[in-house]
Amino acid sequence: MGDEVEIKAILNELEGLCPAGYALAFHVRFATPTFLFQTYSDEWIDIYSQKGFVMVDPTVRWGFENTGAIRWSDLADDDPSDVLATAARHGLKYGFAYAMDSGGSRSMTSYARGDREFTDEEIATISELAEQLHRRTSRLGSLSPETADELRRMSIRVTHPGAVAH
Repeated sequence: MGDEVEIKAILNELEGLCPAGYALAFHVRFATPTFLFQTYSDEWIDIYSQKGFVMVDPTVRWGFENTGAIRWSDLADDDPSDVLATAARHGLKYGFAYAMDSGGSRSMTSYARGDREFTDEEIATISELAEQLHRRTSRLGSLSPETADELRRMSIRVTHPGAVAH
């Protein structure tokens, strides 16, 4: 299977594992990801953007400084801007962040659900999928327009070089 086909399959699998959505920032350079995939609600994405939460989000800060996984609940005491509490009020009550770095290429991901904490097994499964996406996206300069359109039809917001914003 080609990288683009496999990327679509993994993103589709993640949607089933993360009922409240996810944000995946791959190959972050100078605070900008080469690929960004998001399935959080439009309402939450708009609030997050309008309030500039990326600058104070404890999951993002943790992802720049660490690798591995951490539950959002373990970051709650280090959230003076109440990003996580605001997320919870918008249905993103439980989640975890996962960050990886290989060869100087850092990727940071975050996953949410509204009903309960992710189990250790779910975190392990999702983290492995993130590692696969990290490897597969490292080999791509960009996604084909057809793949980007198909991901958008799957309700996955896509940002990458040459992407047309929708």
